[in-house]
Amino acid sequence: MSASVAAYKRGKSASSASAGASKRRRKADSAGDKGKSKGGGKMNEEISSDSENESPAPRRTEEEEEEELEETAQEKKLRLAKLYLEQLRQQEDEKAEAFAFEEDQVAGRLREDVLEQKGRLQKSVAKEIQAPALSDIRVLRGHQLSITCLVITPDDLAIFSAAKDCSIIKWSVESGRKLHVIPRAKKGAEGQPPGHSSHVLCMAISSDGKYLASGDRSKLILIWEAQSCRHLYTFTGHRDAVSGLAFRRGTHQLYSASHDRAVKVWNAAENSYVETLFGHQDAVAALDALSRECCVTAGGRDGTVRVWKIPEESQLVFYGHQGSIDCIHLINEEHMVSGADDGSVALWGLSKKRPLALQREAHGLRGEPGLEQPFWVSSVAALLNTDLVATGSHSSCVRLWQCGEGFRQLDHLCDIPLVGFINSLKFSSTGDFLVAGVGQEHRLGRWWRIKEARNSVCIIPLRRVPAAPAAPAAGS
Repeated sequence: MSASVAAYKRGKSASSASAGASKRRRKADSAGDKGKSKGGGKMNEEISSDSENESPAPRRTEEEEEEELEETAQEKKLRLAKLYLEQLRQQEDEKAEAFAFEEDQVAGRLREDVLEQKGRLQKSVAKEIQAPALSDIRVLRGHQLSITCLVITPDDLAIFSAAKDCSIIKWSVESGRKLHVIPRAKKGAEGQPPGHSSHVLCMAISSDGKYLASGDRSKLILIWEAQSCRHLYTFTGHRDAVSGLAFRRGTHQLYSASHDRAVKVWNAAENSYVETLFGHQDAVAALDALSRECCVTAGGRDGTVRVWKIPEESQLVFYGHQGSIDCIHLINEEHMVSGADDGSVALWGLSKKRPLALQREAHGLRGEPGLEQPFWVSSVAALLNTDLVATGSHSSCVRLWQCGEGFRQLDHLCDIPLVGFINSLKFSSTGDFLVAGVGQEHRLGRWWRIKEARNSVCIIPLRRVPAAPAAPAAGS
């Protein structure tokens, strides 16, 4: 139908409607009230209809319809297809960005895991550590005699400490309160709660926080449920004082060292003895272990550090210190740090039989001029897989050190003032704090007594220096 014909029909319809409306108006004037109301209703309806026909609204609707008709079905399909493809492209770009971010994170984590397994992971955190103020150090007192050893639970919420008074105390890190006390047990008494009747020299906690092991001068190893401090069982077999304990990470395999020169392997979960390793020529002073099926020991006066490869039934022997090697700690699977009574601190790698780095007189000298002797290094600790090391002596301070690249250098960072023998040091798993076990006497004897020292557990916060803002680019 042409546009002119359509216009003519619309005009004709409009004129017919107008004529009809005039006749109805005349008829309505001569009718009564009832007729008026009826006629008025029809008139209103039809006037409303005429108004709708004459209003511009239908014309706008028709124009819109005409505009829509101008886009063919094929063009509409093409437009919608392009819009859909654009949405798909945006979604794919977002997914690609997210995947790249996750891939970078996973790749970084995998690289760290590989380096950790190879023992080469060395995160740089030492330079970020800020020396704490003396007022920031929290002192927990509860033991009557010198603290000999301590451990931190894997979740960093509690600390176990033991002392020459034969007691073990579980502390809350947050509040500093005693959560549980295992008192001294009297020798030969029956029906009393289990405990140690002689100096507790060493402790270890499993990596899942389930088992606590403690060893004493009476040749005994006691296994406890760490959460409740309930005694589970006792290992016997050493013929002299038990001086070192360590759980293999991720397992309940327990290693023990003794003054009887032997290293023994146990299974804490199954309450069983596994085997005994021999090799040291003198009392073994300390022991440590990580994830691999091996442990490291400090041989005391035989002057050796030994790495025990359990499956191969072999050992590696290392020489380097001049005096008795009294403490040792693994930094990662391939490197360790040790301290001796000749005042030296050594960094070791499993591929070298000699120290990679040796710091002599690490805590300085004591005594009258001409008769100076180095301060004994009585404890060492390392933040796992980092370059941060701590050492303790009776030189009135704990010292923090940075391991150089490749563990071939040991640089002094700062001193943390603490009076007394630092008999044990442990970093929290996050590196947020360091715990020191302080006593008036050395953990293995009574060569000196520092009267002004307090037998206590000290929690030392390790705050990180805020990162310096990046310098603005040239010309910006």
